[in-house]
Amino acid sequence: MPECQFSVTMTCGGCSGAVDRSLKKLEGVEDLKIDLGAQTVKVTTNDSLKYEDVLEQIKKTGKKVTEGFVEVGGVLQKKEV
Repeated sequence: MPECQFSVTMTCGGCSGAVDRSLKKLEGVEDLKIDLGAQTVKVTTNDSLKYEDVLEQIKKTGKKVTEGFVEVGGVLQKKEV
């Protein structure tokens, strides 16, 4: 299962909760881990869900995404946000 990781500006539990609720609506999300302190969002998906779809869903919450990474061959590689 592919993994995406994002650096997302979140200032409180409400911010991380909004991202959590939004991503859980996406079909294909297998696992989701949000670390408010580190301001990271890690998403494990099935093969049908694309990095760009996850990125757009996070952006819909109004939170700023500053970095994005996608797993390629078991290694996270930086992608445009």
